[in-house]
Amino acid sequence: MTRLAVPPGLIVVLSGITAALHVGKLPPALTILQDSLEISLLQAGFLVSLVQLAGMSLGLIVGLSTDPLGLRRSITLGLGLLAGASLLGGFAETPAFLLVCRALEGLGFLLVVLSAPALLRQLVPVERLHRAMALWSCFMGLGVGTALLTGPWVIAWLGWQGWWWTLAGWTLLILVAVRCRVPADRHRDRSRPPSGVGDEGWRQRLGLTLGSPGPWLVALCFAMYSSQWLAVIGFLPTIYRQAGIAEGLAGSLTALVAAANIIGNLGSGQLMQRGMAPTTLLRLGFVFAALGTFLAFGEATAEAPGLRVAAVLMFSAVSGVIPGALFTLAVRLAPSEHTVSTTIGWMQQWSAFGQFAGPPLVAWVATQAGGWHWTWTLTGTASLVGILLAFRLSRVLAAPPLTSAGATAR
Repeated sequence: MTRLAVPPGLIVVLSGITAALHVGKLPPALTILQDSLEISLLQAGFLVSLVQLAGMSLGLIVGLSTDPLGLRRSITLGLGLLAGASLLGGFAETPAFLLVCRALEGLGFLLVVLSAPALLRQLVPVERLHRAMALWSCFMGLGVGTALLTGPWVIAWLGWQGWWWTLAGWTLLILVAVRCRVPADRHRDRSRPPSGVGDEGWRQRLGLTLGSPGPWLVALCFAMYSSQWLAVIGFLPTIYRQAGIAEGLAGSLTALVAAANIIGNLGSGQLMQRGMAPTTLLRLGFVFAALGTFLAFGEATAEAPGLRVAAVLMFSAVSGVIPGALFTLAVRLAPSEHTVSTTIGWMQQWSAFGQFAGPPLVAWVATQAGGWHWTWTLTGTASLVGILLAFRLSRVLAAPPLTSAGATAR
């Protein structure tokens, strides 16, 4: 049989999009699950964010383990966990069992998204790394947007269980593609720091990562972004439903908002390729994120639904430059070539914390206020912190390159 000539790097990106499908598969089914299980809005917030539990608690550990385990092997293991948990989740008869499956999906998601950027770094020439990281940063918007767009139709046809099983089958197909088309890690045998192996190797990588300011700053910055994005996207179908919008149209509108994120993701790569500083993109993204959520949820626009929809689209599109800039900075600010996966893991751990905490906090504010009109205060605060972190990153990048062992010039 003739193989499809799909570039290995594109398959790696597809594996990330597939992992993100499982993050986005819940919102289209959320109203059905709320009605059938009679769960509260706050509980729904935890259900949306539970897939991030593994990342929040294990991001750094998994990041440390991907080098000795192997990057491609980590991706295939993660895809296998996603497929298996989605398959089992379709048989769930209790909320508790479904929650356990979501937690397993979180671990699978983590294995994929921590390994993929480091593997792309091996597969893509240095001169195309900006664009590769920008393309990779689209994985969340593409995956969640696709799930939000197709989920309502699949659920209407096959039920929510069929939606879970459909994604399990697709994930297995991508797993096979990774095994067949993506080469084994070129540097796997040499990926440990030269000063030691085994315990000394991972301890050195851990010390280098946590002892450097760059990984901390990009990680906290990602938490400020992710807490807003998942909270807004995760509750949009519910908000639209409360506004009287039909469920199919609500899903399409939410998918459009998620897809708009891709504009910023791809745009960040083009802008950085043309010389714009990543930290400038971060400040721009956070300013428009704050403005977008204020216009989308504030009382000032209560009688202007068209403006609110436009504001949410602006929020998603312009803030989309943030992930592309942060993935580029994470690769640049990793304290050595051997700590890229560990730095990405630390960043993903804080990103997962933001995604885990954001939806329940927004739901709590909405519950206390009796509506969504004060939720912009939370997202605005996160944006302000993100802007301050971006200024700090500018100073770190302007500092003289480190010359000690294990550090790399910026």
